[in-house]
Amino acid sequence: MSVAVIGAGMATPVGLSAPASCAAIRCRLSGFSETRFIDKAGEWLVGAEVPLSEPLRGEEKLARMAASALAECLALLPPGALAPALFLCVSETERPGRRADLGARLFFRLQRELGVRFADGSAVIDGGRLGAVLGLHAARSYLRGAPQAHAIVLGVDSLLMAPALTALDADDRLLSGDNSNGFIAGEAAASVLLSGSGGPGSMEIAGMGLAREAATISSGEPLRADGLRAAIFAALEEAGLAMHDMDWRMTDVSGEQYYFKEAALAMTRTLKQRVEEMDIEHPAECVGETGAAALPIMLGAALAAHRKGYAKGPSVLAHLSDDAGARAAIVLRYKGKSDG
Repeated sequence: MSVAVIGAGMATPVGLSAPASCAAIRCRLSGFSETRFIDKAGEWLVGAEVPLSEPLRGEEKLARMAASALAECLALLPPGALAPALFLCVSETERPGRRADLGARLFFRLQRELGVRFADGSAVIDGGRLGAVLGLHAARSYLRGAPQAHAIVLGVDSLLMAPALTALDADDRLLSGDNSNGFIAGEAAASVLLSGSGGPGSMEIAGMGLAREAATISSGEPLRADGLRAAIFAALEEAGLAMHDMDWRMTDVSGEQYYFKEAALAMTRTLKQRVEEMDIEHPAECVGETGAAALPIMLGAALAAHRKGYAKGPSVLAHLSDDAGARAAIVLRYKGKSDG
């Protein structure tokens, strides 16, 4: 059974809806500005904040962003549809300053504020940047058991919190005047609506692959991109395609040289046949590092690119990496008006 992305919702530093965010990402507009945080050199940190009408912080802001992105997807449900299953993806449990029960608190708050009781089988996933990949796996399993139902994968995260920024700055992970090899911390909420019966105008999840990389960013080991290569091959095998069948790529790379090098190495080790071009898009250049929201943003941006006609072709490879060594790849194929 085919599982497809049929809609998206977003609250990002460059837009408070999916159409606004995707248009800004297409135009390479950035949401970067000075924050109220100071780095270890005494300079103001640049970040990517979601511009809500109220100056909210912490859990309150996460809840407001998540509710906005989720409501956008709920509005896309067909009339009379049952409540979907929700797979809520939040930051990793070891994130400095994070509440242990953050995911559960947000889940029940969203049900209360939106007046929806999500279907049995819903789950909270504390997985950080790759959490939404696990959410997609869980949503696929759910929809295969309930083909007429719908599922939503929602990622919400913010690195713009003092404990997280302090730890990242101490490890020289943030882009600053003294460090060119870093990323810009951001925040966002993004959701994708999934169906087991995606028709024309939907984006099929054709293959998924997971693997692990031993030479992580902090290991000091020589990087060969073994983990990402394995994840890509697994996704391509499930889809019944090869790397040269992909028209373009999308990644969560957010600024650090290690991850750009990994993406380049993985490309050289998986592409066995010459192609004229294969562009790579990375929305983080507009919205910063958004953690658990990164994959839903990528999926929503890819869907918009196809529907608006500026995608390089119907087949796209999305891939993600996290600091702990997890690697994931997803093969997506758009169903146009003339496709079956």
